[in-house]
Amino acid sequence: MPRIVIDAREYSTSTGRYTSKLIDNLQRIDNKNEYVVLLREKDFESVRFSNPNFSKVLTPYKEFTFGEQIGFAWQLYRLRADLAHFCMTQQPLFYLKRSVTTIHDLTTARFTNPDRDPLVFFVKQQIYKIVIWYAAHKSKHIITPSGYVKDDLVKFTRIRPKKISVIYEAANPIEDNPKPIKKLEGKQFIMYIGRPTPHKNLWRLIKAYDALKGMHPDLLLVLAGKFDGNYSHIERRVSSNGISGVVFTDYISDGELRWLYENCQAYVFPSLSEGFGLPGLEAMAHGAPVVSSNATCLPEIYGNAAHYFDPLDKQSMVKAIAEVLGDAKLRSRLTAEGKNRVDKYSWRKTAEETLKVYERWT
Repeated sequence: MPRIVIDAREYSTSTGRYTSKLIDNLQRIDNKNEYVVLLREKDFESVRFSNPNFSKVLTPYKEFTFGEQIGFAWQLYRLRADLAHFCMTQQPLFYLKRSVTTIHDLTTARFTNPDRDPLVFFVKQQIYKIVIWYAAHKSKHIITPSGYVKDDLVKFTRIRPKKISVIYEAANPIEDNPKPIKKLEGKQFIMYIGRPTPHKNLWRLIKAYDALKGMHPDLLLVLAGKFDGNYSHIERRVSSNGISGVVFTDYISDGELRWLYENCQAYVFPSLSEGFGLPGLEAMAHGAPVVSSNATCLPEIYGNAAHYFDPLDKQSMVKAIAEVLGDAKLRSRLTAEGKNRVDKYSWRKTAEETLKVYERWT
């Protein structure tokens, strides 16, 4: 029985949703292979498996550390895997046995994060570029979540396109009951959920919203997500520019997020760079009309289920949002097309196609 080791150190993070959904669905479809799932201490006790072929091993090694390069590599060698799947780019460069790597995007290699120490971030960014290049060359196979990332990776690393499989991810409707956010009940609002890093392009969205208020004076802009240094910087900038109507929610529960999706006038996704664009699909799953950037992979993933704008052009953004707000037929079409688009993707299909990659290399 082939032994497959899955690096799940990011299991419970937002980017780790891919890993958790993959493991959940592999349990449902594969009774032939043995799986060893590597987990950090914060997830180790809570993760349970329904398939007896799955077991878990504790690993203490953080990404981008000396321990990852030496200790984690040694742990992997001792597990004697027939195949290791690194679900994120980060991995030990000295692990030279057979492996598959999922590379979600190249955003970290191209954009800065002002919430981090500039020198430390610069050093980590250079290391990350090396890891991407090296992982792409030493892995037996690469998985990307979109054709855009595949093409981008080929340009960045010069590896052969046939070494890469595009395996789409998915968005499931939130199962928690919707929980109203009291200060937003009865209000009209557009929304964004996610990180506030520069490539998310939130300041341009805020400026577009400020311009929209002339046509929609009662409209609010809701920026949902855990408050951090970047959000703090944006909040100060909003205040110093005298822009009213921007609501920062800080952390919200799944029930509150579902309520936002189901009650917003539109979900706006202004991002400059994405590997798959999960939030927009999740919004579609709950009936929100999506107004999206036309950058990178987003038209590939959303198809005709979103209304697009140029994310570098504030007026293009204003125009697209205004068209959705002012046209009930367009909103209705986007809602219907969105639900159809969500049905195109499934985590089971993600697992099935990933299993084919495993079987090819074990």
